Amino acid sequence: MKPFAIDRTNGLCAALFIAFGAFFAAQSLGLEIGTAFRMGPGYFPLALAVVLILLGIVILVQAVRFESEPIGHIAWRGMLFILPAPIFFGLTVRGLGFIPSIFLTALIASFASGRMKPLTALVLSAGLTLFAFLVFSYALGLPFRRFGPWLPS
Repeated sequence: MKPFAIDRTNGLCAALFIAFGAFFAAQSLGLEIGTAFRMGPGYFPLALAVVLILLGIVILVQAVRFESEPIGHIAWRGMLFILPAPIFFGLTVRGLGFIPSIFLTALIASFASGRMKPLTALVLSAGLTLFAFLVFSYALGLPFRRFGPWLPS
């Protein structure tokens, strides 16, 4: 009989998923849940938390059944560019406006890949900005400042 063993990589991932899911489920219970036909503000966060917990359980089962590769090197470049990008957007969207903030956020995040060329990053950022502008401004009709007060008129 094989001794009980758990894959550390997947086990840690499963524990994080389950812990975050439980935390957000507990937080959403403080809001009105409602029903499936009349959803309250806590319904969607609770549903996502349950999905997160279920994914954690699936990963935990896989961690017990199969052994995977060990964790390789940490992608510092990716973390250096991906993690600050949404923070940058949140800090600048009111001052710069939606369009410049989206463009600069996409530009920052695009350099997470070492293979990204500057011209490709500019084209990608411009395309993403145009797409976001069309979706949020015209398709959804959301009211936002396209250009903020930090920029000269």
